[in-house]
Amino acid sequence: MKKPENIFDKALNYLEYQKDIFGDFSADLSKTETESESNGVVVEPNVAVQEPESEVESNQSTKVEEEALSSELSLENCTSLEELKLICLESDDLKTDLENTNLVFGVGNASADLMIIGEAPGENEDLQGEPFVGKAGQLLTKIIGAIGFSRDDVYIANILKHRPPDNRDPKAEERQQSLPYLYKQIELVDPKLILCVGKVAATTLLDKDDTLGNMRQKFHPFMGNRELMVTYHPAALLRNSNWKRPCWEDVQLLRKRYDELEGKP
Repeated sequence: MKKPENIFDKALNYLEYQKDIFGDFSADLSKTETESESNGVVVEPNVAVQEPESEVESNQSTKVEEEALSSELSLENCTSLEELKLICLESDDLKTDLENTNLVFGVGNASADLMIIGEAPGENEDLQGEPFVGKAGQLLTKIIGAIGFSRDDVYIANILKHRPPDNRDPKAEERQQSLPYLYKQIELVDPKLILCVGKVAATTLLDKDDTLGNMRQKFHPFMGNRELMVTYHPAALLRNSNWKRPCWEDVQLLRKRYDELEGKP
């Protein structure tokens, strides 16, 4: 092949060489751009055009994120039960699909070494704003009284802080949304022992799907150095008196462990 005499010839030969390998690579610009028939705007084909987020949508999204962060920070920085109660009063996370219910926060000794936790308030609890005040609550008072406690000695609360419709079991999402507030409540009371009444409350707090029978008569490690015990819900005892004897055995074991841990009073 004749040696090229100038740069132009070199370039031309190189392009011919590329054409032999890759084919004709010249571009037809008329096929890569299309003109809008309506307004003459040139738009590249096959490119998805994403509508910009409106200012209203952007503000709403930001507001939701800020509220979630604010709630988390409020719980994290909360230092007293009084402050936590105010947070719970303002929280939509704690409400069920039953409208116009009262907050049922907790009652008793704010520094108790024994905390009793149920699943959710009922109608009487909703009306009075206090947990365990109906027939089941009256039976609970007698049960703890039989092992030397009054309601003023212990702290009583539920996982849910608002009453579900028709006294149904709390939904899984209701329990999960309520747990951070309950955990903070436990942290602030700081009990040595927790008595969990009923299967729903027990499986929720222990995060395990098990029978109440398998969870009874033992002390489960819970939230650091605390211990959790499970027994029957007083409402279940009102329906089936055969469970009263095993419940009595549970609370006797609870009292013994309480004394071993030097609980007060």
